[in-house]
Amino acid sequence: MAESMKGLHRSCRCAEVTTDMTGRELTLMGWVQKARDKGGIVFVDLRDRTGIMQLIFENGSVSQEDFEKAGKLRSEFVIAVTGVVEKRGGAVNPNLATGEIELRVHSLRILSEADVPPFPVEENSKTKDEIRLKHRYLDLRRPDLQRNLMLRSRIAMLTREFFAKEGFLEIETPMLGKSTPEGARDYLVPSRVHPGCFYGLPQSPQLYKQLLMCSGYDRYIQIARCFRDEDLRADRQPEFTQIDMELSFVDVDDVIDVNERYLAFLFKEVLGVEVSLPIQRITWQEAMDRFGSDKPDMRFGMELCDVSEVVKNCGFGVFTGALENGGSVRGINVKGQGAMPRKKIDKLVEFAKGYGAKGLAYIAIGEDGTVKSSFAKFMTEEEMQALISAMQGENGDLLLFAADKKKLVYDVLGALRLEMAKQLDLLDKDEYRFVWVTEFPLLEWSEEENRYTAMHHPFTMLMEEDIDLLDTDPGKVRAKAYDIVLNGNEIGGGSVRIHQDDIQERMFEALGFTKEAAHEQFGFLLDAFRYGVPPHAGLAYGLDRLVMLMAKVDSIRDVIAFPKVKDASCLMTKSPSRVDDAQLAELCLSIKEPEKPVEE
Repeated sequence: MAESMKGLHRSCRCAEVTTDMTGRELTLMGWVQKARDKGGIVFVDLRDRTGIMQLIFENGSVSQEDFEKAGKLRSEFVIAVTGVVEKRGGAVNPNLATGEIELRVHSLRILSEADVPPFPVEENSKTKDEIRLKHRYLDLRRPDLQRNLMLRSRIAMLTREFFAKEGFLEIETPMLGKSTPEGARDYLVPSRVHPGCFYGLPQSPQLYKQLLMCSGYDRYIQIARCFRDEDLRADRQPEFTQIDMELSFVDVDDVIDVNERYLAFLFKEVLGVEVSLPIQRITWQEAMDRFGSDKPDMRFGMELCDVSEVVKNCGFGVFTGALENGGSVRGINVKGQGAMPRKKIDKLVEFAKGYGAKGLAYIAIGEDGTVKSSFAKFMTEEEMQALISAMQGENGDLLLFAADKKKLVYDVLGALRLEMAKQLDLLDKDEYRFVWVTEFPLLEWSEEENRYTAMHHPFTMLMEEDIDLLDTDPGKVRAKAYDIVLNGNEIGGGSVRIHQDDIQERMFEALGFTKEAAHEQFGFLLDAFRYGVPPHAGLAYGLDRLVMLMAKVDSIRDVIAFPKVKDASCLMTKSPSRVDDAQLAELCLSIKEPEKPVEE
């Protein structure tokens, strides 16, 4: 039978009790982690979000009734106890903040009993994700998840504190907005008042924050909820949180400056890590050429090496064929792995095929200088030595090559570089390596739509020296865009925005928009620009991803209270779910069931 807590007031949380409080009477409340009945004495570990406090119930210290109740305590019972803090009579537990003390209880109330939980509430649970997410309210009691969410809360608090001191105003933007087809797929919300019309949930507050710049709020910040109806992976959710900002009368260096100081402040305050400023900057092209990725992990080397010139006249048709078709031949040098067994190399070949490669060429150099290669018979001794030399190959090295279209070579070797780093344990979670990636391509060609699309969004400013290319060679135009990358993860990105009418018009033309189509989608912003728009720029961080890296976990699900799974469903609430016909009728909607495939 659950008891009332009438007349009781919690003195503090469990791990807030210190040795200085020895001799004091305290009232503590929380969950039973475990109970151990030793006959005339019962030990209980009491848990709350701060940690554990050991309780001791001894016959004579508590009433007979309370002692009997203590003997019935089980995991996850919610209790309130009053007692006196004492130095531990038994062994000290160095793994607990309260490991030198215990509370000798003289009164107990059971506030709530609990069924046996479907899995133990403990750190580093080995229980399957599906079971834990179904019972997320229990999973969230685990100390490691609680630490992650408290870390997230502290990061949000410090973020607000930093930007407030920098003169930013926190302004909320609407959740119900206009659906725009550019970018990822929107989540749509039907309107009851306007039958057949829909709101779009924001993929970001982009248009609204630009309007705020038009309105004179020259430094805006928001910790904003955003939504994208796209396929999920470990670091992506259908709903997520951005640290979103926009600034007026600034250029690239101004945005980077305030954000470098923010990152240095945050990492110092939260982790005690010194971020060396200024943070290194590399262009998008350099990132792709050196690392095969626009979010390069800088914690290790193994950089890509372009050997196209070295092999352009060799006898290996795979290399020369790729070059004749306008492609590229590049490789990575995996130091010290020349003795890798053939079976492991074959697995790397299959790995490369998973990224679109037709195969993977290799040279394995033994410690004695002997060379084994998948293509040696097509090469002369001089060609082989020239290739090894170009790759800075030494005894004991493994050289891996991809030859194909440049983008595919980047994808394959960029992924292979990371895979080898994982296998060789080169990724230190205690090391934080930042890099700015700048000068992204403004546009990318969409085979599906047979037109150029904006790599970021249609309001991204281009490099002034590339303006003439917008009409003659749009694919070569660079954007005033910048991403901040941490340990191979893009944690934030932004750009300078277009504020000149003529450039914006040319940008829409390059994207294949007519004036009418551009106005149909973005008319309210274009209208606002007619009344005096300041030069402005912005950036947004993925808060979930940033917390994930600072918490040193592998999935953003571990830093989100109630995450979705891969099909965007919630196992706990069983959403999304069907609604009744009356609700659909109010919205003037009917459900068309998907057609079942015809059985052969």
